[in-house]
Amino acid sequence: MATKRSVGTLGEADLRGKKVFVRADLNVPLDDAQKITDDTRIRASVPTVKFLLEKGAKVILASHLASAKEFPFLLLIIQYWFKTRMSSIIMEIIAFTPSDEMGRPKGVTPKYSLKPLVPRLSELLGVDVVMANDCIGEEVEKLAAALPEGGVLLLENVRFYKEEEKNDPEFAKKLASVADLYVNDAFGTAHRAHASTEGVTKYLKPAVAGFLMQKELDYLVGAVANPKKPFAAIVGGSKVSTKIGVIESLLAKVDILILGGGMIYTFYKAQGYAVGKSLVEEDKLELATSLIEKAKAKGVSLLLPTDIVVADKFAADAESKIVPATAIPDDWMGLDVGPDATKTFNEALDTTQTIIWNGPMGVFEFEKFAAGTEAIAKKLAELTTTKGVTTIIGGGDSVAAVEKAGLADKMSHISTGGGASLELLEGKTLPGVLALDDA
Repeated sequence: MATKRSVGTLGEADLRGKKVFVRADLNVPLDDAQKITDDTRIRASVPTVKFLLEKGAKVILASHLASAKEFPFLLLIIQYWFKTRMSSIIMEIIAFTPSDEMGRPKGVTPKYSLKPLVPRLSELLGVDVVMANDCIGEEVEKLAAALPEGGVLLLENVRFYKEEEKNDPEFAKKLASVADLYVNDAFGTAHRAHASTEGVTKYLKPAVAGFLMQKELDYLVGAVANPKKPFAAIVGGSKVSTKIGVIESLLAKVDILILGGGMIYTFYKAQGYAVGKSLVEEDKLELATSLIEKAKAKGVSLLLPTDIVVADKFAADAESKIVPATAIPDDWMGLDVGPDATKTFNEALDTTQTIIWNGPMGVFEFEKFAAGTEAIAKKLAELTTTKGVTTIIGGGDSVAAVEKAGLADKMSHISTGGGASLELLEGKTLPGVLALDDA
């Protein structure tokens, strides 16, 4: 992927008095009272907006807002519960629903309005942010025309229009019509060719990457393409099927690949081990075997946990015990990696210079089964601060785990994108990035 032009290349002459359409990712979780419960994404967008304001630009801020995605975890609970009670066909139906499609606003939905974000945005930017009731139309045109230099206008949720996700050219044209140039700082949606991430670039030039987008690309493309060696990847999560692309892509680049999470039971079963009631993707057993063989052929050290924390049921208060990975009892299920595995993983990580982590080691949402994930978070923090190892937390649940451990500020880079991070790690090009001007 060609290096993209950064907002940092724009000077005062390019920006003073100009209206800049900034696509940010302000998709923050809100509680039932419409209060922000985690403002990480808002804070992450501030440097780009402040830079533009300081150069005398007029900023028009666009974003989407959907509900916080707690669904994958709930689906996992359902899957475990139904594991031995329903046919695999119905299991697949439950497992199929893509998490990214959930909680999306269908048309104008008040609970997905960006209005609750205005006070926090104003506070962080140090200006009174003006809020529009729409993202296109006459009112937006008037508010944009009235913006002073150093002013900010926040548009209403772009996904209130179905044309946004369809990347409708007329809708993109309307969005672009109120601005002079474009900055994309919404890495989390860069894997989608939407009107506000890709379509508008056809009508606004220059079209450049914001500082957050730039940092994501520097780490997820730069550090992964040219890592300081030895390079380790830690891949976890519940299912092999969602991480095939990442594992295959990383096998070509890493020296060490550590696997954890629910996916490991498919690898165990493929090797002939009994896995009890652990989560297994029966149709991915051959794939697991072939990935083990690929790692061998490429000289990659593939580490699977040697011991497991098993539970008698999928619950926070389940009975638990530590067993060898080769001896999971019949009616028990694996929910975390064991202490021996953690020790082996830590020793391997001690030898590295670059580490990327995507996916937890176990069901870290349950305190009893969080030790494996927390140990990885602590190890990465220690290696970053004491040895200068480059540590990249590649989006999704790993980010939540690092934040839960209070170690987010100790990592080299924490990715703000879930699906976008995965697709970049898979070696795919992202439409929202591709559309920007080359450096």
